[in-house]
Amino acid sequence: MKAKRHAMITRLIAAQNIETQEELAGILREHGFSVTQATVSRDIKELRLIKVLTPEGRYRYATVDKAEADLQERFIQMFANCALSVVTAGNLIVIKTIAGSASAAAEAVDTLKWPEIVGTIAGDNTIFLAIHDAKAVPELVRKFQKMMR
Repeated sequence: MKAKRHAMITRLIAAQNIETQEELAGILREHGFSVTQATVSRDIKELRLIKVLTPEGRYRYATVDKAEADLQERFIQMFANCALSVVTAGNLIVIKTIAGSASAAAEAVDTLKWPEIVGTIAGDNTIFLAIHDAKAVPELVRKFQKMMR
């Protein structure tokens, strides 16, 4: 029963904005689960659910994976707003940004966790990316250029 309840919780929070344990308990009861607030609290801990900010400025439950995906999307948007150009030099990729935003754009790159990228160094308006294998550089440049559109 617990596994079915956990599966239902995961589906519910993916489909709707659920803000409180009480709200989640009520919806579970509507779906035929006999739960208390304490049960829901334990389920939230076991499922490692977190609260994330919605575009409307409210908080809702989400899985860690969903929260990371949302955060990554925000970082990609931030990168797109900051990046001006991408050039290569051997196994390095050099990204020019608007003044003062290289750190933020580099953080966005780091959150992508692309295995080809060994590391990033950011200045004021320039990011240097060390790429493990120079053969991967052209494809990474295409990815960055696509993000900039």
